[in-house]
Amino acid sequence: MKFIHLTDTHLVADGGELYGTNPKQRLRQAIAHLLARQPDAEAVVVTGDLTHHGHAQAYAHLRECLSALTLPVYPILGNHDSRVVFKEYFPGVAQDEHGFIQYSVDFGSHLALFLDTNEPGVHWGVYCETRAAWLRARLAETDRPVLLFMHHPFFPIGIPSMDFLSLRDPAPLLAAIAGHEARIRHVFFGHIHRPICGQYRGMGYSTLRGTNHQVALDLHGSAQCIIGSHEQPQYAVVQVDAEQLLIHVEDYLDCDRQFLLHEMRDGAAGLK
Repeated sequence: MKFIHLTDTHLVADGGELYGTNPKQRLRQAIAHLLARQPDAEAVVVTGDLTHHGHAQAYAHLRECLSALTLPVYPILGNHDSRVVFKEYFPGVAQDEHGFIQYSVDFGSHLALFLDTNEPGVHWGVYCETRAAWLRARLAETDRPVLLFMHHPFFPIGIPSMDFLSLRDPAPLLAAIAGHEARIRHVFFGHIHRPICGQYRGMGYSTLRGTNHQVALDLHGSAQCIIGSHEQPQYAVVQVDAEQLLIHVEDYLDCDRQFLLHEMRDGAAGLK
């Protein structure tokens, strides 16, 4: 299974600029690039903050951008999104029995679980007992390896301001996955706007830069102050099978500075 991970697109209602760059243009560039460079991808996942203010017209712009894709797209919500408005513009995206944007999909031999950590009125993540019950039930239905997708991480990542706005109470989620950690091969999340990877309780995890603006690497700053930065936007190319989960991160606007380092001649490496 090969899929693309996008995150934090932050589209705005007028289709214009946000923090000095244009989210809609950046997303269009990402889509054009992945279609040209990764034509064998089987899906695209977008891990939240689809829009910046949850405005209806921003979701209309998002729908327009994503219409260029012929492969399945699996979006989830972030803290900047509106669950109500999202449903109006993306009625085909599945939801659980309580109306949360949570669903499961077969990703090859893996079960992909898409979680909803959005809570209206706050920017930190919430994963309540009701949502956790859905996750617990899905994990109990199978013994297949699992990929988790969510917006807010449920573990610290070392940037005080972003840890303050991560999943505020991870206890319901941790209780839901208890005993299944060995089956959770990877946790993909957004929210942080930085390329990060690691392990938590034996579970691998990763995130990447958003498609518009980024968060500075500020490991010693205030929990009350988020420092932004303009770094290259990214998408991730993920390949997963029974033996390996492989993630390549593509700075898709920095793709013209390529040159030949060396070439193989008669089976030997020769400098060019």
